[in-house]
Amino acid sequence: MFDSAGRIAIHAADLFRLHYFLSNFMDNRPIHILLVEDEPSLRDNVIIALESEAMRVSWAGTGMEADLLIASEKIDLVLLDVGLPDTNGFELCRSWRMKQVKLPILFLTARSSEVDRVVGLEIGGDDYLVKPFSLREMVARIRAVLRRAPMAVEKANDEAAANRVSGLVVDDVRMCVLIDGHGMELTRYEFRLMRLFLKNPSRVYSRGQLMDHVWEEPDSALERTVDAHIKQLRAKLREHGKSEEMIRTHRGLGYSFDPQS
Repeated sequence: MFDSAGRIAIHAADLFRLHYFLSNFMDNRPIHILLVEDEPSLRDNVIIALESEAMRVSWAGTGMEADLLIASEKIDLVLLDVGLPDTNGFELCRSWRMKQVKLPILFLTARSSEVDRVVGLEIGGDDYLVKPFSLREMVARIRAVLRRAPMAVEKANDEAAANRVSGLVVDDVRMCVLIDGHGMELTRYEFRLMRLFLKNPSRVYSRGQLMDHVWEEPDSALERTVDAHIKQLRAKLREHGKSEEMIRTHRGLGYSFDPQS
């Protein structure tokens, strides 16, 4: 606690934990847990237990719903059931890690074998609870995981925030763009253009640069192809109540995305 000169010594890990505490509680933001669980009775009991600890809980009953919430919400930790109606929790975790989703993940499962626990941890899980489990133990494990991974939580939150611009959200897991929670119907290249624009607002791209970033074989396409796709994107923005001027034309230079338009 004190160094040789009698001064208080603070370790780096303590500073990380202090930063996490201040960033989450000094601005009155409760810890936000995403519960991915399709069993109603367990879901309700977990929500009650977490809310009694002043935590905020979002719930998803399927992997698809979880993907949407991961992309659109500021989540601190995921409680992930292994057996879901539309996917396997292990596969969902693996897909998130491949997409660079860094949120802490605590698996909930009826599988108690050592092999399952090892698999869950090796693919990117941070902890493992076997059903039936104590709700008090669950809360303690959540707090322990968050203490161990404050930097990863902050990084993930920063990345998620970077994907949200003026009501538009890039969902890298489902490969789609949402406007105020509603999905845009986009072609492959329209999605790649919007993703590039949203992740780099205000940056001006020439037609050639857009083709290099977006098209699989840019040398075989015409630059006017970019103009056609921009026209379609503007029309789709207008259909969803957004200004088509969000995609600005810079004469002689190219295009940029202006979230203030």
